[in-house]
Amino acid sequence: MGTLKNHVQLIGNVGQEPTITNLESGKKVARFSLATNEYYKDKEGNKQTDTNWHTVVAWGKTAEVVEKFIVKGKEVGITGKLKTRSYTTDDNEQRYVTEVVADEILLLGSKADK
Repeated sequence: MGTLKNHVQLIGNVGQEPTITNLESGKKVARFSLATNEYYKDKEGNKQTDTNWHTVVAWGKTAEVVEKFIVKGKEVGITGKLKTRSYTTDDNEQRYVTEVVADEILLLGSKADK
């Protein structure tokens, strides 16, 4: 049951080219946005799409996979956990950010996709 705590699985499309950062410690971190879509019919029976955007963060070997294979528009599957952090803006306002920290990334779609 412990693996069910804070476990996220998403399938979606990459919204922008990933940003890769090489830290002084030698570690690598990758960040990108992921769009997930849900479909439903409105009162008139018209198909509607509800898109949610998620910020994905990957570290180490997972970041290397992102750097080599992930491009804007690519369909991917992600497993990981939610992490919330806070920071203070230049205007001294406290902001909170919730991100998906990816443990695994599965490349989906056809091999012809780029």
